[in-house]
Amino acid sequence: MLQHMTGAETSETDFGFRRVAAADKARLVRRVFDAVAARYDLMNDLMSGGVHRLWKSYLIERLNPRPGQLLADVAGGTGDIALRFLGRAGPQARAIVCDINQAMLERGRDRAIDAGRLAGIDWIAGDAERLPLAGMSVDCCTIAFGLRNVTRIEAALGEARRILKPGGRFFCLEFSRVALPPLARAYDLYSFAVLPRLGQIVTGDRDAYQYLVESIRRFPAQDELARLMAEAGFERVAWRNLTGGIAALHSGWRL
Repeated sequence: MLQHMTGAETSETDFGFRRVAAADKARLVRRVFDAVAARYDLMNDLMSGGVHRLWKSYLIERLNPRPGQLLADVAGGTGDIALRFLGRAGPQARAIVCDINQAMLERGRDRAIDAGRLAGIDWIAGDAERLPLAGMSVDCCTIAFGLRNVTRIEAALGEARRILKPGGRFFCLEFSRVALPPLARAYDLYSFAVLPRLGQIVTGDRDAYQYLVESIRRFPAQDELARLMAEAGFERVAWRNLTGGIAALHSGWRL
């Protein structure tokens, strides 16, 4: 939620548990991912014990890619979702990875080349709130573990709907609110005591993973995100909790 400050057109937003000028958040997020890009995929495996791979596989299963489709993966980082999509959809499908962070895109491009994926995927630097894509131009749109990093969630959701063709589907995979109290207590202990320390050891940047933990707590709960999606114009909005609500997969259609 933005808070308008007296005497100026300045506004503030959350950056983890800190309040910062809304105009500064994108720069701060970019700096976080600049710092961790080289070890980003390794840290995902270490942090989740590899469970993030199961979550992403479930996203692709629900998306059910088909030959000839065009995917826009927003905040697509190192290309995890796009590469999975292309592997499932076949050679006639295409994917666009759009991310605000050039270091993450370069890391993703290197991964794709190492995997022998030289065609069918484009890497574009762009802001989720102002996507450099034409309206009604893609068959499906995904954002995985990126929506909580945008300054204005409503704007990013509106852009996702704008670029979808009628009949297109949007999926958001994101950390969410744990639904089981015993798991929630253990998860909080692990998040605040272990993750920043692990980030320091693996990437040399404790603050980046402190931000990660805090940004999860500031992200809307499952029902609130569903409401924002409906307000952005998505139809048949639904979600499913994953691993007791540690993550959730939301979906909606542009009809």
